[in-house]
Amino acid sequence: MFVLGIDPGLSRCGYGCVEQRSRRPRPVVAGVITTAPEHPVPRRLAELQAEVRSLIIEHRPDVVAIERVLFQVNVRTAMGVGQASGIVMAEAAAAGCDVIEYSPNEIKMAVAGYGGATKDQMERMVQALLEIGQPLRPVDVADALAVALCHLAQAPTLAAVAGRGRS
Repeated sequence: MFVLGIDPGLSRCGYGCVEQRSRRPRPVVAGVITTAPEHPVPRRLAELQAEVRSLIIEHRPDVVAIERVLFQVNVRTAMGVGQASGIVMAEAAAAGCDVIEYSPNEIKMAVAGYGGATKDQMERMVQALLEIGQPLRPVDVADALAVALCHLAQAPTLAAVAGRGRS
């Protein structure tokens, strides 16, 4: 299975592709798509859309897993994250990828085993699970890889549930 994990954002959108062919997941590519805050929002969304489209075309993931935003104190930030999520979902769906959203707590539980894990704990777990020696910067990279790892952990259960629904 090949998963593209996304930590959505308008200024910084983290991405991480993780492949699992045997028991151990393997990182393929990870980074951050940035857009300039001084540019108009429509232009920034178009830039994000083009970058996400290129990532999907180049890496051809089976699944695009996205961190779901549940609550933000800053409404402006929440709007940007929501818009970025929509762009990613639309591009993934248009490319024929399955799209699945996970809450921050689901991601923390799957990766760290604890829904209250800190950013630091999550980064260390991502590094350990993917055998990455150096810090993942910016933190959006670790977050995106964590989303992909979450999906890999949840995929067997999702497949079993889907299989029971067809009977």
